[in-house]
Amino acid sequence: MVNAIIILCAYIIGSIPSGLWIGKIFYKMDIREHGSGNLGGTNSFRVLGKKAGLAVTILDILKGTAATLLPLIPYFSETQIHPLILGAVAVVGHMFPIFASFRGGKAVATSGGVLLGYAWPLFIILIIGFFISLKITKIVSLSSMIVSIIGVIYSIIYAFLTGDYSLLVLVIILASFIFYRHRANIKRIKDGTEPKVKWL
Repeated sequence: MVNAIIILCAYIIGSIPSGLWIGKIFYKMDIREHGSGNLGGTNSFRVLGKKAGLAVTILDILKGTAATLLPLIPYFSETQIHPLILGAVAVVGHMFPIFASFRGGKAVATSGGVLLGYAWPLFIILIIGFFISLKITKIVSLSSMIVSIIGVIYSIIYAFLTGDYSLLVLVIILASFIFYRHRANIKRIKDGTEPKVKWL
């Protein structure tokens, strides 16, 4: 029973549609009807502005972290569910949120939050890598996919040095999510029509 409840909690945490709620509460706007139609931080930046975009991104990151750290709660301390599985469930919740008709984000920020909760050095590396890539390419989606590859490379080295393959498996799954959710972006990148940021 505890295992079922903790998995459900991870999904519900991941399902919190930060972009949708912030848009509706503070801006009287459904961001799914504007920009890319996505609920993530990038579209929130584009549609609602920098403050809202930053708030949505931080909240989406914390969703992954909170789900990963659920076993630290006394009630869940006896669970046999690996924290990374809970993180992955939260990412699924973010992509397919029950509170937003299963139309969610693209998994990037919440995936980062999972890594923040389980392997914070990797999270820091990916944040640095993301902004370096964004500075060079000016494309958020491309930078997100690039850092997912960096994460896989890091995890391979980590698994080789420590013998812990759980992080590698999780990062491969998250990277697959990210690439899958960016299918349309990949096409636009190939066509040269993907929007570029102007603030960096």
